Amino acid sequence: MKSSGAMSARRMASNGVPGGGFTDAAVLACFREHGQFVMCAHEKPDGDVLGSGLALGLALKAMGKDVIYFLDDEVPKNLRFLPDSDLVQRSFEGVKSDAVFVFFDMSDQSRAGEALGWVPPEQIVNIDHHLGNKRFGRWNYVLEAEAATGVLVLNVIAALGQPITPGIATCLLTTLISDTGCFLYSNARPQTLRLAAALVNVGADKDLITEQLYQTRSFSGQKVLGRTLDAAVMTDDGICYSVVSRALLEEFGATHEDLEDVVGALRAVDRCEVAALLKESPDGNYRLSLRSRGRFNVMAAAKKLDGGGHFRAAGATLPGPLPNALSRTLAAVRTEMAAQIAADRAPT
Repeated sequence: MKSSGAMSARRMASNGVPGGGFTDAAVLACFREHGQFVMCAHEKPDGDVLGSGLALGLALKAMGKDVIYFLDDEVPKNLRFLPDSDLVQRSFEGVKSDAVFVFFDMSDQSRAGEALGWVPPEQIVNIDHHLGNKRFGRWNYVLEAEAATGVLVLNVIAALGQPITPGIATCLLTTLISDTGCFLYSNARPQTLRLAAALVNVGADKDLITEQLYQTRSFSGQKVLGRTLDAAVMTDDGICYSVVSRALLEEFGATHEDLEDVVGALRAVDRCEVAALLKESPDGNYRLSLRSRGRFNVMAAAKKLDGGGHFRAAGATLPGPLPNALSRTLAAVRTEMAAQIAADRAPT
Protein backbone atom coordinates (compact mmCIF):
# COMPACT_ATOMS: atom_id res chain seq x y z
CA MET A 1 0.00 0.00 0.00
CA LYS A 2 1.36 3.41 -0.96
CA SER A 3 1.42 6.22 1.56
CA SER A 4 -0.93 9.10 0.89
CA GLY A 5 -1.63 11.23 3.93
CA ALA A 6 0.51 14.28 4.62
CA MET A 7 0.67 16.50 7.61
CA SER A 8 0.87 20.20 6.97
CA ALA A 9 3.12 21.88 9.48
CA ARG A 10 5.93 24.36 9.53
CA ARG A 11 8.79 22.66 11.31
CA MET A 12 12.29 23.49 12.41
CA ALA A 13 15.17 21.24 13.20
CA SER A 14 16.04 21.20 16.87
CA ASN A 15 18.73 23.85 16.33
CA GLY A 16 16.48 26.25 14.44
CA VAL A 17 17.14 25.50 10.76
CA PRO A 18 13.76 25.85 9.00
CA GLY A 19 12.20 22.75 7.52
CA GLY A 20 9.12 23.74 5.56
CA GLY A 21 6.55 22.19 3.25
CA PHE A 22 4.75 18.92 3.86
CA THR A 23 6.22 15.83 5.47
CA ASP A 24 4.38 12.54 4.92
CA ALA A 25 3.38 10.94 8.23
CA ALA A 26 3.83 7.43 6.84
CA VAL A 27 7.36 8.26 5.72
CA LEU A 28 8.21 9.50 9.20
CA ALA A 29 6.78 6.36 10.76
CA CYS A 30 8.95 4.29 8.43
CA PHE A 31 12.11 6.03 9.58
CA ARG A 32 11.16 5.76 13.23
CA GLU A 33 10.10 2.11 13.19
CA HIS A 34 12.62 0.36 10.93
CA GLY A 35 16.18 -0.47 11.92
CA GLN A 36 18.30 -0.57 8.76
CA PHE A 37 18.33 1.83 5.81
CA VAL A 38 20.22 1.71 2.52
CA MET A 39 20.79 5.12 0.95
CA CYS A 40 20.58 4.75 -2.85
CA ALA A 41 21.91 7.17 -5.48
CA HIS A 42 21.16 7.35 -9.18
CA GLU A 43 23.66 6.68 -11.95
CA LYS A 44 26.13 9.48 -12.64
CA PRO A 45 25.62 10.92 -9.14
CA ASP A 46 25.58 14.65 -8.51
CA GLY A 47 25.64 16.90 -5.48
CA ASP A 48 21.91 16.70 -4.86
CA VAL A 49 21.60 12.92 -4.75
CA LEU A 50 24.77 12.29 -2.74
CA GLY A 51 24.27 15.25 -0.42
CA SER A 52 20.70 14.12 0.27
CA GLY A 53 21.63 10.53 1.03
CA LEU A 54 24.57 11.41 3.22
CA ALA A 55 22.62 14.06 5.14
CA LEU A 56 19.76 11.71 5.96
CA GLY A 57 22.19 8.90 6.71
CA LEU A 58 24.01 11.04 9.26
CA ALA A 59 20.70 11.97 10.91
CA LEU A 60 19.48 8.37 11.01
CA LYS A 61 22.76 7.17 12.50
CA ALA A 62 22.35 9.78 15.24
CA MET A 63 19.00 8.08 15.99
CA GLY A 64 20.78 4.76 16.43
CA LYS A 65 19.80 3.36 13.03
CA ASP A 66 21.99 1.10 10.89
CA VAL A 67 22.83 2.97 7.68
CA ILE A 68 24.50 1.72 4.50
CA TYR A 69 25.35 3.98 1.56
CA PHE A 70 25.11 2.19 -1.80
CA LEU A 71 26.31 3.56 -5.12
CA ASP A 72 27.01 1.42 -8.20
CA ASP A 73 29.65 3.92 -9.29
CA GLU A 74 32.61 5.83 -7.93
CA VAL A 75 31.96 8.89 -5.79
CA PRO A 76 32.93 11.84 -8.02
CA LYS A 77 36.21 13.45 -6.98
CA ASN A 78 34.59 16.83 -6.41
CA LEU A 79 32.14 15.32 -3.90
CA ARG A 80 34.55 13.29 -1.80
CA PHE A 81 34.75 16.10 0.74
CA LEU A 82 31.23 15.26 1.94
CA PRO A 83 31.00 13.64 5.38
CA ASP A 84 30.63 9.84 5.21
CA SER A 85 31.41 9.77 1.47
CA ASP A 86 34.30 7.42 2.28
CA LEU A 87 31.75 4.88 3.56
CA VAL A 88 29.92 4.56 0.24
CA GLN A 89 30.05 0.96 -1.03
CA ARG A 90 29.38 -0.82 -4.34
CA SER A 91 28.22 -4.09 -2.78
CA PHE A 92 25.28 -5.17 -0.67
CA GLU A 93 27.50 -6.48 2.09
CA GLY A 94 25.78 -6.12 5.43
CA VAL A 95 22.34 -5.46 3.95
CA LYS A 96 19.62 -7.38 5.78
CA SER A 97 16.56 -8.92 4.17
CA ASP A 98 14.23 -6.43 5.87
CA ALA A 99 16.29 -3.32 5.05
CA VAL A 100 14.51 -0.25 3.74
CA PHE A 101 16.02 1.24 0.59
CA VAL A 102 15.81 5.02 0.29
CA PHE A 103 15.93 6.23 -3.32
CA PHE A 104 16.82 9.89 -3.72
CA ASP A 105 16.38 12.30 -6.61
CA MET A 106 14.89 9.77 -9.08
CA SER A 107 11.63 9.99 -10.99
CA ASP A 108 11.56 6.20 -11.41
CA GLN A 109 13.46 3.19 -10.10
CA SER A 110 15.33 2.60 -13.36
CA ARG A 111 17.37 5.77 -12.75
CA ALA A 112 19.26 3.82 -10.08
CA GLY A 113 20.61 1.41 -12.68
CA GLU A 114 20.53 -2.36 -12.99
CA ALA A 115 22.19 -2.97 -9.62
CA LEU A 116 19.09 -1.78 -7.76
CA GLY A 117 16.46 -3.05 -10.18
CA TRP A 118 15.73 -6.06 -7.97
CA VAL A 119 14.61 -4.06 -4.94
CA PRO A 120 10.85 -4.63 -4.39
CA PRO A 121 8.62 -1.54 -4.14
CA GLU A 122 7.48 -2.72 -0.70
CA GLN A 123 10.94 -1.88 0.68
CA ILE A 124 11.43 1.49 -1.05
CA VAL A 125 11.19 5.04 0.23
CA ASN A 126 11.10 7.44 -2.72
CA ILE A 127 12.24 11.03 -1.97
CA ASP A 128 12.35 13.30 -5.00
CA HIS A 129 11.58 16.68 -6.55
CA HIS A 130 11.37 15.77 -10.25
CA LEU A 131 8.31 16.44 -12.36
CA GLY A 132 6.58 13.25 -13.41
CA ASN A 133 7.78 11.13 -10.49
CA LYS A 134 6.14 7.70 -10.77
CA ARG A 135 5.66 7.17 -7.03
CA PHE A 136 7.41 3.85 -7.34
CA GLY A 137 7.90 3.13 -3.65
CA ARG A 138 5.77 1.97 -0.78
CA TRP A 139 6.54 5.32 0.85
CA ASN A 140 6.66 8.36 -1.46
CA TYR A 141 7.61 11.90 -0.52
CA VAL A 142 7.65 14.06 -3.63
CA LEU A 143 7.57 17.86 -3.83
CA GLU A 144 8.04 18.83 -7.45
CA ALA A 145 8.32 22.57 -6.82
CA GLU A 146 11.37 22.37 -4.53
CA ALA A 147 14.79 23.46 -5.73
CA ALA A 148 16.53 20.24 -4.67
CA THR A 149 15.80 16.86 -3.13
CA GLY A 150 17.91 18.05 -0.22
CA VAL A 151 15.08 20.39 0.81
CA LEU A 152 12.81 17.37 1.30
CA VAL A 153 15.53 15.63 3.28
CA LEU A 154 15.80 18.67 5.55
CA ASN A 155 12.03 18.51 6.08
CA VAL A 156 12.32 14.86 7.11
CA ILE A 157 15.24 15.51 9.46
CA ALA A 158 13.40 18.43 11.04
CA ALA A 159 10.21 16.40 11.46
CA LEU A 160 12.23 13.63 13.12
CA GLY A 161 13.46 16.19 15.63
CA GLN A 162 17.12 15.82 14.75
CA PRO A 163 19.62 18.72 14.90
CA ILE A 164 21.35 19.98 11.79
CA THR A 165 25.01 19.39 12.58
CA PRO A 166 27.76 21.13 10.57
CA GLY A 167 28.26 17.90 8.61
CA ILE A 168 24.58 17.56 7.76
CA ALA A 169 24.42 21.27 6.93
CA THR A 170 27.34 20.92 4.51
CA CYS A 171 25.61 18.01 2.78
CA LEU A 172 22.33 19.91 2.50
CA LEU A 173 23.95 23.12 1.27
CA THR A 174 25.71 21.04 -1.37
CA THR A 175 22.31 19.88 -2.66
CA LEU A 176 21.14 23.47 -3.01
CA ILE A 177 24.32 24.78 -4.61
CA SER A 178 24.42 21.84 -7.01
CA ASP A 179 20.83 22.00 -8.23
CA THR A 180 20.58 25.79 -8.43
CA GLY A 181 23.87 26.21 -10.30
CA CYS A 182 25.37 28.08 -7.35
CA PHE A 183 22.09 30.05 -7.11
CA LEU A 184 22.22 31.18 -10.75
CA TYR A 185 19.11 29.27 -11.87
CA SER A 186 15.54 30.48 -11.56
CA ASN A 187 14.76 27.81 -8.94
CA ALA A 188 16.92 29.78 -6.46
CA ARG A 189 13.96 31.61 -4.96
CA PRO A 190 13.97 33.77 -1.83
CA GLN A 191 13.17 30.83 0.46
CA THR A 192 16.05 28.88 -1.11
CA LEU A 193 18.47 31.67 -0.28
CA ARG A 194 17.13 31.96 3.26
CA LEU A 195 17.54 28.24 3.76
CA ALA A 196 21.12 28.41 2.45
CA ALA A 197 21.89 31.22 4.88
CA ALA A 198 20.46 29.20 7.78
CA LEU A 199 22.64 26.23 6.83
CA VAL A 200 25.74 28.43 6.73
CA ASN A 201 24.81 29.79 10.15
CA VAL A 202 24.93 26.30 11.67
CA GLY A 203 28.25 25.39 10.11
CA ALA A 204 27.86 24.48 6.43
CA ASP A 205 31.20 25.04 4.68
CA LYS A 206 30.10 27.20 1.73
CA ASP A 207 33.62 28.01 0.60
CA LEU A 208 34.63 24.35 0.45
CA ILE A 209 31.49 23.42 -1.48
CA THR A 210 31.81 26.14 -4.11
CA GLU A 211 35.53 25.52 -4.51
CA GLN A 212 34.99 21.82 -5.14
CA LEU A 213 31.87 22.09 -7.30
CA TYR A 214 32.67 25.14 -9.40
CA GLN A 215 36.28 26.21 -9.04
CA THR A 216 38.22 22.95 -9.36
CA ARG A 217 38.68 21.17 -12.70
CA SER A 218 41.23 18.68 -13.95
CA PHE A 219 43.67 19.88 -16.58
CA SER A 220 42.48 17.12 -18.92
CA GLY A 221 38.90 18.25 -18.41
CA GLN A 222 39.77 21.81 -19.33
CA LYS A 223 41.46 20.59 -22.50
CA VAL A 224 38.36 18.63 -23.45
CA LEU A 225 36.21 21.69 -22.71
CA GLY A 226 38.29 23.76 -25.13
CA ARG A 227 38.00 21.20 -27.91
CA THR A 228 34.29 20.75 -27.29
CA LEU A 229 33.62 24.48 -27.52
CA ASP A 230 35.78 24.72 -30.63
CA ALA A 231 33.62 22.04 -32.29
CA ALA A 232 30.29 23.52 -31.12
CA VAL A 233 27.55 24.33 -33.63
CA MET A 234 25.17 27.26 -33.26
CA THR A 235 22.00 26.79 -35.29
CA ASP A 236 19.86 29.59 -36.68
CA ASP A 237 16.95 28.58 -34.45
CA GLY A 238 18.89 28.90 -31.21
CA ILE A 239 20.30 25.44 -30.47
CA CYS A 240 23.95 25.27 -29.46
CA TYR A 241 25.26 21.70 -29.49
CA SER A 242 28.48 19.73 -29.42
CA VAL A 243 29.74 16.17 -29.06
CA VAL A 244 32.38 14.56 -26.86
CA SER A 245 33.68 11.35 -28.38
CA ARG A 246 35.47 8.52 -26.62
CA ALA A 247 38.49 9.30 -28.78
CA LEU A 248 38.61 12.85 -27.43
CA LEU A 249 38.41 11.64 -23.84
CA GLU A 250 41.16 9.09 -24.47
CA GLU A 251 43.39 11.67 -26.13
CA PHE A 252 43.56 13.70 -22.93
CA GLY A 253 43.06 10.89 -20.43
CA ALA A 254 39.73 12.39 -19.35
CA THR A 255 36.52 10.74 -18.16
CA HIS A 256 32.83 11.65 -18.16
CA GLU A 257 33.41 13.04 -14.68
CA ASP A 258 35.60 15.72 -16.26
CA LEU A 259 32.66 16.96 -18.33
CA GLU A 260 30.87 18.60 -15.42
CA ASP A 261 28.88 21.57 -16.77
CA VAL A 262 30.40 21.59 -20.25
CA VAL A 263 26.80 21.91 -21.37
CA GLY A 264 26.57 25.04 -19.23
CA ALA A 265 29.37 26.60 -21.27
CA LEU A 266 27.31 25.94 -24.41
CA ARG A 267 24.23 27.45 -22.82
CA ALA A 268 26.17 30.62 -22.02
CA VAL A 269 26.40 31.52 -25.73
CA ASP A 270 24.35 34.69 -26.19
CA ARG A 271 22.16 33.38 -29.03
CA CYS A 272 21.54 30.01 -27.39
CA GLU A 273 18.01 29.09 -26.28
CA VAL A 274 18.73 25.38 -25.77
CA ALA A 275 22.12 23.73 -25.28
CA ALA A 276 22.74 20.05 -26.04
CA LEU A 277 25.80 17.96 -25.30
CA LEU A 278 26.16 14.37 -26.51
CA LYS A 279 28.78 12.29 -24.69
CA GLU A 280 29.80 8.96 -26.14
CA SER A 281 29.85 6.05 -23.69
CA PRO A 282 32.02 2.92 -23.90
CA ASP A 283 28.97 0.89 -24.95
CA GLY A 284 28.40 3.08 -27.99
CA ASN A 285 25.41 4.90 -26.54
CA TYR A 286 25.32 8.66 -26.11
CA ARG A 287 24.43 10.40 -22.87
CA LEU A 288 22.55 13.60 -23.66
CA SER A 289 22.52 16.69 -21.45
CA LEU A 290 20.05 19.47 -22.24
CA ARG A 291 19.88 22.97 -20.78
CA SER A 292 17.35 25.73 -21.45
CA ARG A 293 17.73 29.45 -21.05
CA GLY A 294 14.17 29.44 -19.71
CA ARG A 295 11.71 29.74 -22.57
CA PHE A 296 11.68 26.12 -23.70
CA ASN A 297 10.95 23.01 -21.65
CA VAL A 298 13.86 20.64 -22.19
CA MET A 299 12.29 18.04 -19.89
CA ALA A 300 9.50 17.63 -22.44
CA ALA A 301 12.12 17.19 -25.17
CA ALA A 302 14.01 14.64 -23.07
CA LYS A 303 10.84 12.64 -22.44
CA LYS A 304 10.46 12.21 -26.19
CA LEU A 305 13.82 10.43 -25.98
CA ASP A 306 12.82 8.31 -22.95
CA GLY A 307 14.66 10.64 -20.60
CA GLY A 308 13.55 13.19 -18.05
CA GLY A 309 14.63 15.90 -15.65
CA HIS A 310 13.50 19.46 -15.04
CA PHE A 311 12.12 22.31 -17.15
CA ARG A 312 15.57 23.89 -17.61
CA ALA A 313 17.84 20.87 -17.18
CA ALA A 314 17.21 17.37 -18.49
CA GLY A 315 18.87 14.38 -20.07
CA ALA A 316 18.51 11.04 -21.80
CA THR A 317 20.53 8.13 -23.14
CA LEU A 318 20.39 7.48 -26.87
CA PRO A 319 21.75 4.58 -28.91
CA GLY A 320 24.34 5.28 -31.56
CA PRO A 321 25.51 5.83 -34.17
CA LEU A 322 26.13 9.54 -33.69
CA PRO A 323 24.21 10.81 -36.75
CA ASN A 324 21.06 9.08 -35.51
CA ALA A 325 21.50 10.26 -31.93
CA LEU A 326 22.09 13.84 -33.04
CA SER A 327 19.18 13.79 -35.47
CA ARG A 328 16.80 12.51 -32.79
CA THR A 329 18.06 15.09 -30.31
CA LEU A 330 17.56 18.04 -32.64
CA ALA A 331 14.15 16.77 -33.73
CA ALA A 332 12.94 16.41 -30.13
CA VAL A 333 14.20 19.85 -29.15
CA ARG A 334 12.73 21.49 -32.24
CA THR A 335 9.36 19.85 -31.70
CA GLU A 336 9.20 21.30 -28.21
CA MET A 337 10.41 24.70 -29.40
CA ALA A 338 7.77 24.79 -32.14
CA ALA A 339 5.03 23.87 -29.66
CA GLN A 340 6.09 26.65 -27.29
CA ILE A 341 6.36 29.23 -30.08
CA ALA A 342 2.86 28.29 -31.26
CA ALA A 343 1.54 28.60 -27.71
CA ASP A 344 3.17 32.02 -27.34
CA ARG A 345 1.50 33.21 -30.53
CA ALA A 346 -1.92 31.83 -29.71
CA PRO A 347 -4.54 34.43 -28.77
CA THR A 348 -5.31 34.62 -25.09
